[in-house]
Amino acid sequence: MKPENAIEVNHISKKFKVYMDKGHTLKEKMLFSKRRKYEERIVLDDISFEVKKGEAIGLIGQNGCGKSTTLKLLTRIMYPDSGNIEMCGRVSSLIELGAGFHPDMSGRQNIYTNASIFGLTRKEIEARFDDIVAFSELEQFIDNPVRTYSSGMYMRLAFSVAINVDADILLIDEILSVGDSSFQTKCFKKILDLKKRGVTIIIVSHDLQSIQKICDRCIWIQNGKVEDNGYPFHVINRYLKYMEYKGAEKESEELKINLPINQSETISSSLENWGNKKVFLKMFF
Repeated sequence: MKPENAIEVNHISKKFKVYMDKGHTLKEKMLFSKRRKYEERIVLDDISFEVKKGEAIGLIGQNGCGKSTTLKLLTRIMYPDSGNIEMCGRVSSLIELGAGFHPDMSGRQNIYTNASIFGLTRKEIEARFDDIVAFSELEQFIDNPVRTYSSGMYMRLAFSVAINVDADILLIDEILSVGDSSFQTKCFKKILDLKKRGVTIIIVSHDLQSIQKICDRCIWIQNGKVEDNGYPFHVINRYLKYMEYKGAEKESEELKINLPINQSETISSSLENWGNKKVFLKMFF
């Protein structure tokens, strides 16, 4: 591993089995478990990238492209089918709402449990406990079972623990999409503060504006492969142009269903020239 890198992802691939004939009852599932048909879906296909120490990276792409799977591989929630991942330093993550929390335990108990998963000793947790609770703004509810928490309260507590474990690497999946606007702003400022302190950050988000403000580099994943990797402004612009084209293409397919054949062909030929200044638009009456 290069000394300047915090993360090295080398040719990783991951696939899942998607079962076609799901049993409706437990009996059916038990009887036909060995004969169930499935297809293998490739989620990640030979992905490689490096992240330098102190660098902030944004992962963008459409739903199902493999962004969240990449984070789960980095946190070792799951493992790649091929390739390898090397990481240097303590890792803290916020991947799924409530992950690592027990619903019947109080917020206080879950802080100790969750922080210990990240590698903190009881003494270290006690030293940070007040800061965790203060940031979450859940002082009045900290001794209540977390099953009584709203999704926003859940995320407040989870984020507060994740940022107070003195991690070298922070992995976040869509944190800014949960909670009220004031807490989102608070999280945003905290992430920028961690970045200034040299923490390596990887963020998965559909909030492209936040990605552009926080990240030094952006990686666009498309159909399980790295489509682009570079300066956020350029990668995001390319991604938006692609999404705009896909939207126009989808709209044309919907139009062709209700149009005569000759008019449908006109739209198809126009889309082939989309982006090269040869496209023309025509209204049909």
